[in-house]
Amino acid sequence: MADLPIETIFEILTRVPAKVVGRSRSVCKEWYALLSTRDFIRVHCSRSLVSSNQRVLLIDDLTCSVHPIIFQSYDYGPSSIVTLPFDHQNNDVSILSHLNGLLCVCLNHTNELLLWNPTTTAFKRLSTPDSLGIYINNLDAVGLYADDADDYKVLHIKHRCGVYESYVYSRELNFWRNIPFLTRQEYLSPNFYWSPGTFCGGTLYFTLCECWVGGTNVVICFDINSEQFKEISFPPVPSTGFVQGVLVNVKNELHMFATTGWFEITIDLWTLKEDYWIKVLSCPPIPPISLSL
Repeated sequence: MADLPIETIFEILTRVPAKVVGRSRSVCKEWYALLSTRDFIRVHCSRSLVSSNQRVLLIDDLTCSVHPIIFQSYDYGPSSIVTLPFDHQNNDVSILSHLNGLLCVCLNHTNELLLWNPTTTAFKRLSTPDSLGIYINNLDAVGLYADDADDYKVLHIKHRCGVYESYVYSRELNFWRNIPFLTRQEYLSPNFYWSPGTFCGGTLYFTLCECWVGGTNVVICFDINSEQFKEISFPPVPSTGFVQGVLVNVKNELHMFATTGWFEITIDLWTLKEDYWIKVLSCPPIPPISLSL
């Protein structure tokens, strides 16, 4: 391939698996420079978004493994073991957000945030001496996104001492900065639960649910261009009993699996159209589990 034009090499390597790309970076300085450009990363990610390339990463107490997804049978294929490259205790790692194969994770024994690429094993610690990049479970929220310049960024919403603050980390600049956050006193209640951030159409979306007491449910939106927050309504579901919204980006459209109920659980699928939710699918109620002795 040494005699091929660089444009042809670009077209070939953007179509090969990520592991091959990782190995190809060591071929020569020219290839290393090519495979490190934003254009290459962007094109390779877009061409990898096909069903046959989808993988799921599972972390439990003993192992970390990657499985191919078998869409025909709704199952996982044979696993391959992944070695965690950072300090950890019994795989005590939580995945908080993901985008294009890049993960934002938390080391639960130190509460540190990291960016990690499981394919290349490269990782970056995001914590600082003044406690930025420190994540507290059940209080904070994290979302991963890419801006128009293909700079990967982390939005960290922190709940400390009865106050919400928000920070954005830039991978390119290796720097945290504070941005204004909308403040509502009622959201400071410990009854509220934040979902992980889901990136879709230039916006990060979070659900904020008063899960166990049948209270307020809302969707928090973060526009990555204006860096401003706003609220939109939750789908019109019953607010009594348990409520949870799981957000999913499907072909750049935001969907929500809304789970409601108490003794009988109902799961509905909604899609967002211009800040309004439209019901796509309603599943029959799931009856409670009965035990017979």
